[in-house]
Amino acid sequence: MAQPMFDLDALRSFASGIALGSYARAADRLGRSTSAVSAQLKKLEVQAGTALFRKAGRGLELTDAGQTMLAYAHRLLELNDEAAAAMRGAHLHGLVRLGLQEDFGETLLPEVLGRFARAHPGVRVEACMARCTELRERLSLGKLDLALVWETGNQPPLPHGDRLLEAPLQWIGAANTHASERPHWWPERWAGGGRHAEPLPLVLLDAPCPVREMTMAALDRAGIPWRHAFSSSSLAALWAASAAGLGLTVRTSFGLPRSVQALDRSAVGLPELPPISLWLYRAQAQPEATIARLAEMLRQALAQCDMSTQQTSVRRPRGVLV
Repeated sequence: MAQPMFDLDALRSFASGIALGSYARAADRLGRSTSAVSAQLKKLEVQAGTALFRKAGRGLELTDAGQTMLAYAHRLLELNDEAAAAMRGAHLHGLVRLGLQEDFGETLLPEVLGRFARAHPGVRVEACMARCTELRERLSLGKLDLALVWETGNQPPLPHGDRLLEAPLQWIGAANTHASERPHWWPERWAGGGRHAEPLPLVLLDAPCPVREMTMAALDRAGIPWRHAFSSSSLAALWAASAAGLGLTVRTSFGLPRSVQALDRSAVGLPELPPISLWLYRAQAQPEATIARLAEMLRQALAQCDMSTQQTSVRRPRGVLV
């Protein structure tokens, strides 16, 4: 029996509709009519030999087979796009200097830079991992070509930047901590409006750090006493200290290791924290082709990140599609 040859255009429409939450928006993004996208989805179901969607209220949601197909669609499209980029960029040579924060060390760094290196073997990449203040300074001095920087709104954005996403700050503590194992300072003692006499221990990055200042200010406004239990210039050290139960830290869910977990702040009586924004900055308004290509790959990878989960992951939504 002949194996089906899945249509890559249909797979792109399928994956785009899931990512955008609407096949009408996907049709607009891809320059197709809604009826053309609907025909592609029907063709894809015929090729798959099973239903990919089921009714959910007034819309649709993915079946288990649809979830499986979505995972393969991402892989097939990624490989196709990587091959196309390799053909277009086989002639590219030069150097790209990339700056990024520690959140991205185990996620974007191996994934995106690995694909970039395979597609453009003639381009050399130098990556620098640093905190936001240093990255901004290096970019301004012309020591970086690209930089991924978390911004809190305390400073105006640098020129030649794009705001990629907004992510909520979350209270983070040790993972899988059962009630009987929780430290005596665990913040659920404040639930219901009460206050515990002992200050809340905090695990934060060394000053200067905008998130550090935002955290302390939020606790002060809420009237919750706190103390510094651990500080470091290393995000990995913060994860380790939080996992060990030394205190709570504050960060986005991006790159969150499985040794820690985001807490339900309302359940434990902790204050809401403001979101922060991720910006991709370029040193030049019109960068060279090598720099522009890496910037585009970073944008594509971040567009697939689900910031509502505890660990960074590619979106695999089951929600209603309208």
